[in-house]
Amino acid sequence: MSDKRKPATPKETSRYQPRATSSRTTYILAGAAIAVIAALVVGGIVWNSHRDSGGVDEAVLSENAAQIIGAPSAPQTIDVFEDFMCPVCHEFEQQSGASITKAINEGTLRVRYHMLNFLDDQSSSGDYSSRAAGAAQCVGAGEDKEIFLKFHSALFANQPKEGGGTDLSNADLARIAGEQGASPATQKCVADGAKVAEAKDAADQSENQLSKATNGQVATPTVLSGGAPVDGIMDGTGWLDGLLADKG
Repeated sequence: MSDKRKPATPKETSRYQPRATSSRTTYILAGAAIAVIAALVVGGIVWNSHRDSGGVDEAVLSENAAQIIGAPSAPQTIDVFEDFMCPVCHEFEQQSGASITKAINEGTLRVRYHMLNFLDDQSSSGDYSSRAAGAAQCVGAGEDKEIFLKFHSALFANQPKEGGGTDLSNADLARIAGEQGASPATQKCVADGAKVAEAKDAADQSENQLSKATNGQVATPTVLSGGAPVDGIMDGTGWLDGLLADKG
């Protein structure tokens, strides 16, 4: 695979590299002193190349996950990086979400979910990705894995339109959490935006670790296994079958 990344083309091909998939809008951010180099509507990328290089820190990945789901004894652990505003993340959830849940329930997979916030400025509120990530932190802290996974899927099912339209309020996010079985205390956490600041910090730390794994090119969705990107995550569930077979 070439180290030089090219923007993904619209879906004439079924191949998507994990570092070249995200929303239908491309945002390239480079250099700590450069705010935005370019925003290109080409379909399928959100990446950021201003982060540190070096080895992935497993402790940081664990500390900054929105939720870790699955038995510690599971033979395979993956890190999933998403943005709740990202349309291709929604597609990834539709394609692989059920298989991931099945593997978790069978005890063969442990997942660390990392919710990034690349697309805050593409929401009408200007901070939807962060608020949704904060809501996920509330649900992850207050509820069991089943409710978190339901809430995770429900947010993608109710995903606001990127680049326009009205996004979900904190009250909407709290209502959706309640519909998945979240307690009144968790719903209040969501409605109050109590974990938004925490989610922003977690997103920043997780983004930094993802950058270390991808030579500075960060994209959503991305899956890491053993600190390395997994190929073919938008080509069905073969990527997961392969990982589980390797650990079987």
